[in-house]
Amino acid sequence: MSATDNTGRSADGRGVRNVGILGTGCYLPEKVMSNRDLEELVDTSDEWIFSRTGIRERRLAADDESTSVLAARAAEAALERAGVRADELEMILVATITPDMLFPSTACLVQDLIGAKNAVCMDIEAACSGFLYVLETARQYIATGSMDRVLVIGAEKLSSFIDWTDRTTCVLFGDGAGAAVLGPQDSGRGIMASVMGSDGGLAHLLRIPGGGSRRPPSHEMIDRGDHYLRMEGREVFKHAVRCMCEASQMVLEKVGMTMDDVACVIPHQANMRIMKAVAARLDVPIDRFYLNVEQYGNISAASAAVALDEAIRKGVVKPSDIVLMVVFGGGFTWGATLLEL
Repeated sequence: MSATDNTGRSADGRGVRNVGILGTGCYLPEKVMSNRDLEELVDTSDEWIFSRTGIRERRLAADDESTSVLAARAAEAALERAGVRADELEMILVATITPDMLFPSTACLVQDLIGAKNAVCMDIEAACSGFLYVLETARQYIATGSMDRVLVIGAEKLSSFIDWTDRTTCVLFGDGAGAAVLGPQDSGRGIMASVMGSDGGLAHLLRIPGGGSRRPPSHEMIDRGDHYLRMEGREVFKHAVRCMCEASQMVLEKVGMTMDDVACVIPHQANMRIMKAVAARLDVPIDRFYLNVEQYGNISAASAAVALDEAIRKGVVKPSDIVLMVVFGGGFTWGATLLEL
């Protein structure tokens, strides 16, 4: 794992700036697919899904709502709350595994949609860990003085990559986007520390196997269903719990804190069983976790971003609260970020 914080100095000895979140926003599509709706598609039931995942419903984007559209709507909400104009942005970073197309980047498409003509744009792909990866990348640019206003977004249209006949995956995922505007912060600690890790040796356990250079698009690839998300659920569960707990402990150690200092944990909303297992291992009551998996399911890179925005808008987390965000995703990738709002 790699770890960074804002308490020291950069490698060349220059001071670093504190970086904070100036505003957040999210967008969830209007269409709701409930567990009852899924009963009409696959051999499952509301009781079976909820008891194993904690999910009752998820949001599905409309045909004309691509990932860039979802991302742009979340971005506009974040810009409004931050009091920042789109043309003041210097960079846009989008975390997604469901881009509009292989290239250009979804970030470039978002730039055009929101009118952020002065922003440098790129995507970062770290699956469900993506939002924390773009958050930390943006922090580095701002902390070193290279930029002052960066927009980070986690956005997914997973419904386009789900096999709706596979009950092991179709019950889990939904669509949506969350965003945050970052900038230098004079008061408070802002983003205090981050820890990230990866293990490509376990890539086969959670992936979309087709559509890239290894298995290019073809009739045969489509016939095999290689363009759909595939997952080995039991193995993912085991590694997710271990990595999320280790990352949480490491990031707290970086700043000399314990879980007693944390007002709220915002985890990747994979499923309720994972979050309960993480809470138990960290010896933290589950009611200190912000949870929305019941309403939205797993939105991959958008999950933690949406949860952060909701927690702020609902007053679950308040100024000066210490928040621990912790994630896990395909790759495998994982991470934890500690911040003071």
